[in-house]
Amino acid sequence: MQSEMIKRAKELLASGEVARVVGWKAGEFDYDITPGVFTTAEELDSAFLYNDLCEANLSKYMIAQSRKEGKTLVFLKPCDTYSFSQLLKEHRILRENVYVIGVPCDGKVDVDTVKATGLTGICSMTSDGETVTVKTLYGDSTMSKADAMSERCTNCKSKKHVVYDELLGEEGDVVADNHRFDMVEKIEAMTPDERFEFWRNELSRCIRCNACRNVCPACSCEKCVFDNEQSGAFNKGASDSFEENMFHIIRAFHVAGRCTDCGECSRVCPQNIPLHLLNRKFIKDINELYGEYQAGENADERAPLNTFTTEDVEPSIVYERGGKQ
Repeated sequence: MQSEMIKRAKELLASGEVARVVGWKAGEFDYDITPGVFTTAEELDSAFLYNDLCEANLSKYMIAQSRKEGKTLVFLKPCDTYSFSQLLKEHRILRENVYVIGVPCDGKVDVDTVKATGLTGICSMTSDGETVTVKTLYGDSTMSKADAMSERCTNCKSKKHVVYDELLGEEGDVVADNHRFDMVEKIEAMTPDERFEFWRNELSRCIRCNACRNVCPACSCEKCVFDNEQSGAFNKGASDSFEENMFHIIRAFHVAGRCTDCGECSRVCPQNIPLHLLNRKFIKDINELYGEYQAGENADERAPLNTFTTEDVEPSIVYERGGKQ
């Protein structure tokens, strides 16, 4: 697939259809794949990558790239197109300035998942689509790709692109039988004190690096409230436990109804906080209170939280779930 993508990108650059290409390239380590911008065939040949380690969602980069002179080609995996579509709905991307090529995805290998197995001193990782080979300072190890994938890929919601100009490879389908709300249900089953302790333990590790906010496609405000010196929450580091909670809970509220569940927040968190679970809780509540809704699936559909009808539920008055009132 990589060679096919490079070939098509070269053709579009040579024809003048696009002025640049947004894809993936190696970072500091060969398993540290990062977004990259390519403007020549030579750059594509020397640096462009597409393999089982290309996790990054490229949709948010189109906010800035679509405002540059000339059209930008971007390669999007199925889950990325949901974020792209949501950004179109919010008028954050200039669609006429972006050429989207959809590429297939069978799940991506996640270095943190590999590390969680106990492997340390990782030097490199490769995948042949079925088996992941990990070279470490202490020897080589192998594992199945299924055991090396991130949680968001294990519980993939869709292998179908919702927006594109052309497709490479075969199109997939929406995954109806996924288990992405299983952990949310486990947390819901906890007592209030247990839930509080669970989140206090997780959020207490936050170092306020803002990686989650910066990578999140739904966090696209030109001026974030947490960068406003008058907001009372301008600190670069949490000053107390209340602020540790406030930052992530307010951010989750800000993206409620707009989060596509891409999982980028958890992927980039250096403290491995499962931030996606906060967003999934809101998604699950919206589905149960307002009917099934998937942000980004349809660029023309209004979100439940942006629509008022006389049939809307009143959770503050009566909230019945699972037979409990």
